[in-house]
Amino acid sequence: MTSETVINSSGNLFIDLGYSPDEAAILQMRADLMADLRKLIKAKRLTQARAAAILGVSQSRVSDLIRGKWERFSLEMLITLATRVGMQVSLKKSSIENWGNKITQRLAYSHR
Repeated sequence: MTSETVINSSGNLFIDLGYSPDEAAILQMRADLMADLRKLIKAKRLTQARAAAILGVSQSRVSDLIRGKWERFSLEMLITLATRVGMQVSLKKSSIENWGNKITQRLAYSHR
């Protein structure tokens, strides 16, 4: 019988994977925006071509988005795409603990 060590999550997968807190915050925001854009495209049953027309990008960019190719999208680009589909995007700091040690930021947005 082997024992397994269970490690509690920090609440941010990217920190758990070893990214620095600042990089992890940006990666988490990017991942959240990408996931919600994919959900919106699916919920509205948009073809990639129709989604591309609405987003103002090529169909291949929509394909990258749907397939989760996060390395091809900056946070700025994802915010731009989100606003083009009617999401209202804002950045707010939710907590600061141990100045210089842990800063948690959250990207908040809503559909109009």
